[in-house]
Amino acid sequence: MTRPAQVSTRSTIAPLDLAIILPTLNERDNLAPLVERIERALGPAGWEVLIVDDNSADGTAEEARRLALVDPRVRVIQRIGRRGLSSAAIEGFCATAAPFAAVMDADHQHDPQLLVAMLEAVRAGEADVAVASRFAEGASTQEWGRPDREKLSGMANTLARKLTGVELSDPMSGYFLLRTETARQLAPRLSAIGFKILLDLLATSERTLTVKDFPMNFSARRSGESKLDRAIAFDFLAGLYDKSFGRLIPTRFAMFGTVGALGVLVHMAILYLFLLVASTNFSWSQAIATFGAMTFNFWLNNFLTYRDRRLTEAGAVFRGWLSFIAACSVGAFANVAVATTLFDRGLHEVAAALVGIAIGSVWNYALSSRFVWGRY
Repeated sequence: MTRPAQVSTRSTIAPLDLAIILPTLNERDNLAPLVERIERALGPAGWEVLIVDDNSADGTAEEARRLALVDPRVRVIQRIGRRGLSSAAIEGFCATAAPFAAVMDADHQHDPQLLVAMLEAVRAGEADVAVASRFAEGASTQEWGRPDREKLSGMANTLARKLTGVELSDPMSGYFLLRTETARQLAPRLSAIGFKILLDLLATSERTLTVKDFPMNFSARRSGESKLDRAIAFDFLAGLYDKSFGRLIPTRFAMFGTVGALGVLVHMAILYLFLLVASTNFSWSQAIATFGAMTFNFWLNNFLTYRDRRLTEAGAVFRGWLSFIAACSVGAFANVAVATTLFDRGLHEVAAALVGIAIGSVWNYALSSRFVWGRY
């Protein structure tokens, strides 16, 4: 039986002033209590909650619609075939009419009480972006219990400062507030990669955006599991790369190529393991090494390169692996065919091989993006 809504049904009277964008993935049980906390912080009117859900398996979108039926301040965007916190935030910026927008997590680790002071600071022109910081003076991460993330933030700040020119105490914060017009102006040039939308905004702006930190008591997650994992550092570095070199070589293709280079090392290791240790003949060793390297590349690409489209269910993973093997087989054929043709026409063997590798890599990337991690 569907439990009754626990949020206010009062009509909004004050003009819409602030949109709170909640990118969600499996946050069903957190939504109603969070809307209640936001109402206690901001009062009954002048704001809306925009829930941007990545087609959660736990019924988050259905719960959000249930809340919206009895509370006009709650709106829902359910995304099919699109994932990632950054792109969810961008869709939220473009979907609201509120002059100010905040991005925060739905897991109750971010305190809604900070919204009042953050909004007033941006409204008064004290800063372009108000950031709730876990590491500013007066902040606390005691309930979080993640000292490893604290160390990582220090290194991240050094890199982020060089890229953006902005001193940030918490460059990986997912809780910030700014004028919606600013976000929408930058939206066409944002990379929308992964989880670091704050860094993306600051690095994309041609003028240096001013930032004001608000110390935050970073709490433990109320319910569910974190959307972040041990790939968070890689995700941050990918964002830095995109803003530095992404116009020359697309970031996802660079990540795909890096995984491919690691796959070559795996291939050679497996090859010599079977040749020298198992005394297998070359043909069998090469075949085993090829499939071993392809499997390694599929796993690492699924974990890192396409983490925003990651295959998780057993059936999807198996089908994805088969599709990846098929795609790479076609790419290998294209590699050999092009290189052989160029060599036969007089091109030096090294140059011919490099051209073949480039053709095969582009082919593998295109097929994998479409048929493995794209929409079938």
